[in-house]
Amino acid sequence: MRMAQDSEYFLFSVTAIHSPESCPLNNKESMQIFTQLDSKVKQNLKKFNIKRLAEFYVSVLEHQWTLIFEAKNAHDIEKLCIEIGISKHNTIKIVPLNKFDTVIKKLKSEKK
Repeated sequence: MRMAQDSEYFLFSVTAIHSPESCPLNNKESMQIFTQLDSKVKQNLKKFNIKRLAEFYVSVLEHQWTLIFEAKNAHDIEKLCIEIGISKHNTIKIVPLNKFDTVIKKLKSEKK
């Protein structure tokens, strides 16, 4: 992935997976972190140079969360996850994303 220019932001998927024992449904400390997550994310976006949290999905029985951030790089997202406690009870995977239509346009332009 290329490095972002000062004004460029990219989409990143953050997958957070926890065990049933550390699930917010079963663990009081994890529940406290989870219930404060939305406000803590919003309070810390600017601090970590993240433009926005685009989406936040939860798959309860799979013990998995998926957050979509718009940020300049994965390191800022990593720092946010540590700061607000997401990484305390979850294994985190950060993946850069591209929109389908952007990839198609690039493929078509390379064909010529």
